[in-house]
Amino acid sequence: MLSVVQDVLFPLMCYSDADQELWNSDPYEYVRVKFDIYEDLVSPVTAAQALLLSTVRKRKEMLEKTMIFLMQVLTSPNVDPRHKDGVMHMIGTMGAVLLKKKIYKDQMETMIAQYVFPEFQSPYGFMRARACWILQNFDEIKFKSDQNIVAAMNCIQNALLNDNDLPVKVEAAMALSAFLASQNKAEKIVEPNIQPLVQELLKVIKETENDDLTNVMCKIVTTYTEQLIPIAVDMCTQLAATFQQVVDSEDGAEEKAITAMGLLSTIETLINCMEENPEIMVQIEPITLQVVGLILGKNVMEFYEEALALIYSLTSTRITPDLWKCFEMMYQMFQNDGFDYFTEMMPALHNYITVDTEAFLSNEAHVRAVYEMCKSILTQDCGEDDECHAAKLLEVVVLQCQGRINQCLASIIQLVVERLLQEVKTTELRTMLLQVVIATLYTAPDQLIQVLESTMLPNTNTTLTSHFVKQWIHDTDCFLGLHDRKICVLGMCTLLQLGPDRINVLKECHTELLPAMILLFQGLKRAYAAKAAEEDDDDDDDDDDEDIEHEVLESDEDEIDDAGEEYLEKLEEKVNKTAAATPFNITTSIQDEEDDDDDDDALDDEMDETALESFTTPLDKDECEVDEYWVFKEVMQTLESNAPAWYQALTSTLNPDQQKAMQEIATLADQRRAAAQSKKIQQSGGYNFQQTSVPTSFNFGGSFGS
Repeated sequence: MLSVVQDVLFPLMCYSDADQELWNSDPYEYVRVKFDIYEDLVSPVTAAQALLLSTVRKRKEMLEKTMIFLMQVLTSPNVDPRHKDGVMHMIGTMGAVLLKKKIYKDQMETMIAQYVFPEFQSPYGFMRARACWILQNFDEIKFKSDQNIVAAMNCIQNALLNDNDLPVKVEAAMALSAFLASQNKAEKIVEPNIQPLVQELLKVIKETENDDLTNVMCKIVTTYTEQLIPIAVDMCTQLAATFQQVVDSEDGAEEKAITAMGLLSTIETLINCMEENPEIMVQIEPITLQVVGLILGKNVMEFYEEALALIYSLTSTRITPDLWKCFEMMYQMFQNDGFDYFTEMMPALHNYITVDTEAFLSNEAHVRAVYEMCKSILTQDCGEDDECHAAKLLEVVVLQCQGRINQCLASIIQLVVERLLQEVKTTELRTMLLQVVIATLYTAPDQLIQVLESTMLPNTNTTLTSHFVKQWIHDTDCFLGLHDRKICVLGMCTLLQLGPDRINVLKECHTELLPAMILLFQGLKRAYAAKAAEEDDDDDDDDDDEDIEHEVLESDEDEIDDAGEEYLEKLEEKVNKTAAATPFNITTSIQDEEDDDDDDDALDDEMDETALESFTTPLDKDECEVDEYWVFKEVMQTLESNAPAWYQALTSTLNPDQQKAMQEIATLADQRRAAAQSKKIQQSGGYNFQQTSVPTSFNFGGSFGS
């Protein structure tokens, strides 16, 4: 097998006459061929690499024998540069295997310093390119000498900035990205030169239209956001110009499309990194909108997803008049040929509704456009995933624009109810449709009841109200996550308040209401615990990055915490004293909620139950004052006082376990109210105490020892 390595694989992996001819005649094509995955499929060099790897991994002693052969070639006097290229090509190909063997792993740094670094000064461009390439393959080496990693980074930077051969610059850029990802010390070494490096990389991207380089740029932008602020606008301008150039080109349409997508992704990364710099965003926005306008205006469907992602990024914090024009373009795109891209439009549409609700509502056409898009999705056969998104968007509109879209509510209710009455294959869609109706019940109960009561089920004498309530209660266990359960609880609280006098079907199913709500609250408890666990994990990650001195509180903060504890203790006493006035037997204690280890799996299950919860509503904000636990408790207290017969009908059939669950819900309501009040006080600057003057002398009634 060694003869195969020496006589077949080695010659194939050396720099060839064909390589030299292409390098000299068309370096752009040389770069394209070397980075083309389709060329790799038919390349004998790629096949040689694969066979070499398989051989040294599976054949006993072949790694050692191959390395002996390669080092003999490398150290021989007057070695042919092409043979030296072949040696480095083979060593780099075996990089992952070599780094797993201690005997070689410990020698790699020395090998790089002795044999690779000098090649950056080689008169042969292909050897300078190979030096960059081999560093990519050993980017995870644990350098023992800081001098060597500095030397490696300086070689890479110099190759990108100053080399005259385009293929060398491309390989240098790839090596730069690899070292930034793998070597912690690389970031600081490169930082002083990052602006000229980026400017040079932009030129190389424009010249080569290489999609791998756009990934390099994304890595650099996320790593050096602050340092790139001064040139961010120029970067966006050049990326947009290169995108225009790529789109206008007629050669290699499929390859160009991949490059264009990479450019759009890089612009998106730049926007996301600069969003906290409004003075930069003001300049980046019109440049980006020209790109978006080109895509949407010319109906370039292959870039719709990227264009919609750009709109989402631009609308995440503010929405300018030009971006509202973009909203109109999105609507036109949807009507023309963008029907299949509704789920990709959803994040941007959510921003338009929630980031600037006033502007959204200022033009009736905005609301109508969202309704028409959702109607198209819900009335045509486009798949239940799209329909779930459409229903979610309608729910967002109902909750975000509460009390301000009454003229549209009847149409929204009718649309959703009609879809509910048709075949629904998945519980996800059915619960999402129910959720829109529940949101309407919560925000505008009179309008909902009017529509439902005036509509009969087909071929029956039953109103839609009865069908809706029964289906809702039946599907209680299908509502998952935090938001879905919360709106479900709030909706059922509205049902309790309306009572059987307004909702006649409650006379039939009133005994099912509280058990259904108990089930929801049990799910909410798990969901909140899962959220807290996730936030704790995030906090732990953040703490790892902080200096240790930040972990110790100042003395003033300790005093505030002591006062807070005293406040909570007094609040607990007060709640316990007034417990008799509540409809439940309450024993309140302010405590940390801890679940047994047996519940860990349940918490994990709660983490990602509903992807659509990422499209938030006012009920999901941290500062939201609507607490479903407290709302439920207040409703039950009010019913006990003002509607005792209805209260008795609801509670009389509860079994002991359900009664205990009700008590726990009430206790948790008190805990949550106390915690919310404490948090509000802390956010306002802590607890205020009356300031008194401190005496300058003290008399304790006699001298010491008297």
